[in-house]
Amino acid sequence: MEMITMCVITLEVGSLRETSATQLPAPLRATRQRTAVMTALHQRAGFTSAQELHEALEADGITIGLTTVYRTLHALERSGQLDVVREKSGERLYRPRPADGHRHYLVCRDCGLSTEVEAGVVERWAESVAEGMGFSEVEHTVELTGVCDRCGFTRITPGPGSAEQRA
Repeated sequence: MEMITMCVITLEVGSLRETSATQLPAPLRATRQRTAVMTALHQRAGFTSAQELHEALEADGITIGLTTVYRTLHALERSGQLDVVREKSGERLYRPRPADGHRHYLVCRDCGLSTEVEAGVVERWAESVAEGMGFSEVEHTVELTGVCDRCGFTRITPGPGSAEQRA
């Protein structure tokens, strides 16, 4: 199998962890399972867990085992076709990676909404540090989490019948 080597560096911030493989295999051959998983991922908004993906596939009448979903996601991640983040609980969440490379995301800790962020300065910094230190096959992790406007609003809006509402 032809291998492609990436240069990346590890930097951790927050509670989500973006992962990138340092050795990416050449593109995977299309199988029924990979096609079904990628199609389901493209139909979902934002990041999704393997279990949510499995439930969506089963709801669509696609018979596939949960173990097969996990294996397929792992193979697609290794091949560079998926972006992956980790929730606070450690569960991995997946979404299709754009053709031009991995992305960095700001993810809401409450609802999971993810927004892509411009991270060119981080990429250049990582390359510079790795080169300056004589490292190769380096990978990086940038974790940005927060609370989106919608979730922040519901946190500060008193519910019906609350003391703040009655006052």
